[in-house]
Amino acid sequence: MNWRYFIVGILSGALIIGSTSTIVLSTKNKAKPTPTPPKKPSPSPTPIVIDAVKKIISPTFIQIPTSTPTLAPPSPSVTSTIQSPSTNYPSHVLDLTNWKITLPTGGSEKPTEIQQPELATFTVDPWFVTESDGKAVRFRAPVNGVTTSGSGYPRSELREMTNSGKDKASWSSTAGTHTMVLDQAITAVPQTKKHVVAGQIHDANDDVIVIRLELPNLYVNVDGKNEYALDSDYTLGKRFTVKFAVNGGQTKVYYNDSADPVYTLDKSYSGAYFKTGAYTQSNCSRESSEALCNDHNYGEVLLFNVRVTHE
Repeated sequence: MNWRYFIVGILSGALIIGSTSTIVLSTKNKAKPTPTPPKKPSPSPTPIVIDAVKKIISPTFIQIPTSTPTLAPPSPSVTSTIQSPSTNYPSHVLDLTNWKITLPTGGSEKPTEIQQPELATFTVDPWFVTESDGKAVRFRAPVNGVTTSGSGYPRSELREMTNSGKDKASWSSTAGTHTMVLDQAITAVPQTKKHVVAGQIHDANDDVIVIRLELPNLYVNVDGKNEYALDSDYTLGKRFTVKFAVNGGQTKVYYNDSADPVYTLDKSYSGAYFKTGAYTQSNCSRESSEALCNDHNYGEVLLFNVRVTHE
């Protein structure tokens, strides 16, 4: 063993121990420093952002409602299933309380029929609709429209009812007085067979008397015959009035507010009722080509007023 290095190592260790002791003693004898008081936390800035966030995540705003909220009513321009005040139904122009309508739509020989109370809020464009000026109701029936089982011609036509539209009207020419006044204009006829019926009286079996246009002839038709010419030079769109007055087995026809009847039919019939609208007297087979068998080839009538009385 190299004793020289061993002795040096011992002396070095003693020196280190001595130094350490000195340090420890020095630390023990040293005065304790005055404790520094803790710093006061700087005041937090006004929690504007935090408050805003709290408001955003507040349960008041994110909770799921347990009941259906009340919605604001739609504006008049919004389509709604609830009647809008701006909707102008035909019943706003005509008193349709005791009528039903047969339309040129539906299934084969089963045209659509609308009765009261549905008729009070019913319209279907373009077959049964109020004119834009709100002064008349348009009735339109195309040559390719659906027909009833008893006719080969389509119609958009009112049929008289009673008991607020619940029952079919049925009266006799020999009992009571029955009148219908029409204020109307025929505005379109089919392109080939230019015939349209605008008003009629029907009995239990067939039509009794008819206001018929075979352009340009507007006349009273009975049993398919032209009995009296109301206007031999009628132009489409010309407004006119017709009055039927039935009493004592006679049916009198007045034209354009005439003081006396222009035609009188002596005939007794029963099961009678009034009809008015557009009863187009043509169909696809009567038009000249298949190209004319479409919705754009039609008969059309504007009805400004209809008044019916029974006494």
